[in-house]
Amino acid sequence: MFRNLWKWIIIPLLLVTVGIVIVIYTVNNPTDSLVARVLTYSNVLRALSEHMSLMLVSMFGAILVGGLVGILLSRPELYYLGRGVENIVNIGQTIPSLAILALFYTILGLGFRVAVFALFLYSILPILRNTFAGITSVDTSVIESAKGMGMSPFRILAKIELPIAYPIIIAGIRTAVVINVGAATLATFIGGGGFGDLIVTGLSVRRDMVIFTGAGLAALTAIILDYIIGQVEQRLVRWS
Repeated sequence: MFRNLWKWIIIPLLLVTVGIVIVIYTVNNPTDSLVARVLTYSNVLRALSEHMSLMLVSMFGAILVGGLVGILLSRPELYYLGRGVENIVNIGQTIPSLAILALFYTILGLGFRVAVFALFLYSILPILRNTFAGITSVDTSVIESAKGMGMSPFRILAKIELPIAYPIIIAGIRTAVVINVGAATLATFIGGGGFGDLIVTGLSVRRDMVIFTGAGLAALTAIILDYIIGQVEQRLVRWS
């Protein structure tokens, strides 16, 4: 019981405490008046709220759409189409996140919703790829045995394919979350806000403490989320 408590509560709590200490220290120990005006509690909390909003909204859509499309393309009648889409997704993953944001800026303009849409498309890629790969990697003999028992395609998907593929799907979500949190710092360039505002402000006024605060909090957010999803992934692997 203590081991589970340590994994699920104490370690994340320690990481959150580190973030709180960073904020308290930087706000209460400014190197000059300019840093004091930039690094206020209201500014830091606003950046945190915007960053989490960008991540949560875009990831919700990416998990929903990427998972459903991955399941659809894994069906036998669409298998070869799925392979083609998988190759396109792999190519799309090589495009820098800043290029994705810049592309949608030229098409849709500035704003929070534009940044969410760009992050949503960028986060779909690993989820769709892992969902498709996880389901199609299920041993065909298991599928044939289920068919021989009279199970419908939907029951095979729900009772056999998805449970076996869960660890791979969760790994894709884990990758997407980390990519999303990092890419969200670039949303500031198209008016999306987030921790990127602090980083860019620090660069413009040449104050390392402001840059460190924005980058450090973004990195810590990614570490916390990656750790929590990693624990979920391990549970699913044991369960499978």
